[in-house]
Amino acid sequence: MLASGSDGNCTVVRCDDTAIMLDAGLSGRRITKLMECADLGPDELSGILLTHEHSDHVKGAGILSRRYKLPIYANENTLICSNIGAVSSSVIFKTLQPFSIGPLTIRPLPISHNAAEPNAFHIVCEGRSMLLATDLGVVNGEVFSALREVDLAMIESNHDLNMLIHGPYPPMLKNEIRSDRGHLSNIDCARALWSTSREGRKVFLAHISKNNNTPELARRTVARTLCCCEDEVDCMMGPEDVRSIIV
Repeated sequence: MLASGSDGNCTVVRCDDTAIMLDAGLSGRRITKLMECADLGPDELSGILLTHEHSDHVKGAGILSRRYKLPIYANENTLICSNIGAVSSSVIFKTLQPFSIGPLTIRPLPISHNAAEPNAFHIVCEGRSMLLATDLGVVNGEVFSALREVDLAMIESNHDLNMLIHGPYPPMLKNEIRSDRGHLSNIDCARALWSTSREGRKVFLAHISKNNNTPELARRTVARTLCCCEDEVDCMMGPEDVRSIIV
């Protein structure tokens, strides 16, 4: 996990000699620097997968694709709306239709968010699996099913409802965030994890708002619901944080 939050989102998944990037929502220079911190190089990547077209998920995708000859993987609607300029090459996938990159099998799942055709990614490799599900207003059946199966759940815990209600955002934006096409609250994230509890599953809380949440509050809310210690729930603790999780 190179970045996760309001300012940008970027994750690298590696299995054997294959590495893929999920979203590239910071500048190309910033992503390259964060990769260096994690002992990764852009030349190790086999491609960049886009969940949806919002800037905090695609900002650096175009420049990285052009500079390092990386293919962009996205559904057609996302690619059309992404505004990332020319790319080295593109691979169009369809929601709910699995595809493979090396030993990784990726299943794009539909999610509810204010975007053209947003996806979560359910990824399987050598008997281990993970889910990346951010920017979802509600947890739908496909995401629930994946949560019951995976060894690592990276799921949005965007806002604390009380902080959002009493925060500085205008009413229209608050309503949009709380809507079924907005973002998942701490408590809704916690309930989804609790109802799909799986022995040994690792949890990473993603896309935590810097204005309507704190990492400590998100971890506390989820840990109390799951009846576990807070250190069993992972997340980015600051803008310079980089996380590595082995499944």
